Amino acid sequence: MNRYTRTIAALVITCGIGVASAQVPQPLAPAPVKPASTPAVAEAAEADAAPALTGRDLSTFFDGLLPFALQRGDVAGAVISVVKDGKVVFAKGYGYADLKTLARPSPETTLFRPGSTSKLFAWTAVMQLVEQGKLDLDRDVNSYLDFTLPPLDGKPITLRDLMTHTPGFEESAKGLITAVGTHPLTLGEYLKSHVPARIFPPGQIVAYSNYGCGVAGYIVERVSGERFEDYVRQHIFAPLDMQHSTNDQPVQGALAPLMASSYLTSSSGEAQSFEVVNPVPAGGMSSTAIDMSHFMIAQLEGGSYNGSRILQPATVAQMHSPQRTAAPGLNGFDLGFYQEDSHGQRIVGHAGDLDYFHTDLHLMLDAHVGFFISMNSAGNEGGAGVIRAAMFRAFLDRYFPDSTPAPPTVSSAKADAARVAGWYQSSRRNESAMRPLYLLTQISVVAMPDDTIAVSALTSDAGVPLHWREVGPLTYREVNGSRKLAFVTDAQGAIRYWATDAEPPVFVFQPATGFRSLGSVRWLASLSLLIVVITLVSWPLGRGVRRHYRHELHLTSAQIRTRRPSRLGALALFAAVFGWLVLLVVLTATNAVPLVQGTITPWLYVLYVLGVVGLIGAVAVVVHAVRAWMAPRRGRWVLIGETLLALAAVYLAWFIVVFGLVSFSARY
Repeated sequence: MNRYTRTIAALVITCGIGVASAQVPQPLAPAPVKPASTPAVAEAAEADAAPALTGRDLSTFFDGLLPFALQRGDVAGAVISVVKDGKVVFAKGYGYADLKTLARPSPETTLFRPGSTSKLFAWTAVMQLVEQGKLDLDRDVNSYLDFTLPPLDGKPITLRDLMTHTPGFEESAKGLITAVGTHPLTLGEYLKSHVPARIFPPGQIVAYSNYGCGVAGYIVERVSGERFEDYVRQHIFAPLDMQHSTNDQPVQGALAPLMASSYLTSSSGEAQSFEVVNPVPAGGMSSTAIDMSHFMIAQLEGGSYNGSRILQPATVAQMHSPQRTAAPGLNGFDLGFYQEDSHGQRIVGHAGDLDYFHTDLHLMLDAHVGFFISMNSAGNEGGAGVIRAAMFRAFLDRYFPDSTPAPPTVSSAKADAARVAGWYQSSRRNESAMRPLYLLTQISVVAMPDDTIAVSALTSDAGVPLHWREVGPLTYREVNGSRKLAFVTDAQGAIRYWATDAEPPVFVFQPATGFRSLGSVRWLASLSLLIVVITLVSWPLGRGVRRHYRHELHLTSAQIRTRRPSRLGALALFAAVFGWLVLLVVLTATNAVPLVQGTITPWLYVLYVLGVVGLIGAVAVVVHAVRAWMAPRRGRWVLIGETLLALAAVYLAWFIVVFGLVSFSARY
């Protein structure tokens, strides 16, 4: 579940919160033993060989990296586990599970929150029922539900769509995380009362959806006749000996004292309340690093752990098979897992983000290696997200070094850089009620003087924008790196979207053109608001100056009747737009808690009413500007001022309508 704080802070993207046929490389062969004719040759051969992936070497490696990373990232604690060839080769806790008691996290017994990594258990449950012939991946999901998901363009949603995040749902955050003590909704109640709008036809555009995973979990519940939490406990946790795992929220019974505390930052020292996730299948799980190791082993070893089987080998292979890609050659989606191919390895995995817990799980399918890390703090400036990505990259660099040569830059680089430059918006967005928020998350692609491109949302661990050079038609490779980015065009050659494997392939970026782009809006909206503010300030000031010098305005009766409504209209326009700015600032300052808890609904309706008043005010401003030009005309500077105010009012009215400031929708 991708974090909404990250989405707002990117102003990108959680979640938090796309896809191509993966090449299947052969397992790494042991480094050949070469005769050491000289000491220098022997030393070079030894340096080129990757270290053995053993518990001792892993301990030395992570002990030298993770404590420092947690300190720099302001993260309280972490657990990590690595499996290979069906065995746990390393598991350890770092930092603190609780800052008050200074308890250390135990990989065996301390529960962390995997967030959206929990989805892998929902998808595993689906595949168990597919294996039994009780579910069909390509059947209309409405045939399994007791409520209806309306079709779009006459096309129904299938389980395959849900498992590849292509049902076409808009983003839905309302009620996603609630505080302990609020009235809990059952899985069915939540899904029926939070149906998101459809903004894409199914199977076409990847847009990560927590709601979609909830639907899949509810189908498991209805077809099996067991509550989702009970089904997973009996059919996955029990056979995998995951004794310290649960979907109960909050954690109950003997497991409750074993739950790690959560923090915004380690330095704050203030433990946060347990986050109740809706829908449960999307991210409600709590587990330990060792329990998650059992799951990784089962997925890597054909569905079996320690003699117990949860899936047949053919079903596991199907689950790990490529389903769709946003662009040829990029990582995409298998069934539930997303692809992370890198360093010559076929890798699948899933990240997980709550507000405070942050997790990654990676499976190296051909090497039979699994990697799990989870942290109990967000950290400073997204510190947890930086740490987990850096740890896995360092792990790959050490044990699976990649020496693939980089292809040359193509001759069309300069022209294509200019062609793709512009503003783009994520396919994972809400269009019913929160368009202003997602406007601020648009990102820019900039053509650089050296014919590379820079993407504002894709940065190095140090926060420096990455540069990309063109190595094929509209296909880019990271400068001094191996990650890829590709632009996809329509039949007429226009850019449809771009995708990258620098981030999980859970959304694509579509062009935001014309007046709808952030580049246009931030200048025109700022200028319009400035004109409105100057008008509002000059209104009382002008009156005071005239009173001081005993001057009067020479207006016709018609101009007198429209002047005050015009100024009040300007005030209404300012209030409508400024109110949304305040809301977005509050959401940013509060880690989007009011958004995910659904408590902003009353304020939305207040802002919608202000939007309507602002539209009426815009009409008043324009009417008065027209009156100013009618005989007798007013002075030149007055006419310029009234005209500029009218143009500003027209733009702000357009902004209010186009960006949904009067939608009266509470579906966010």
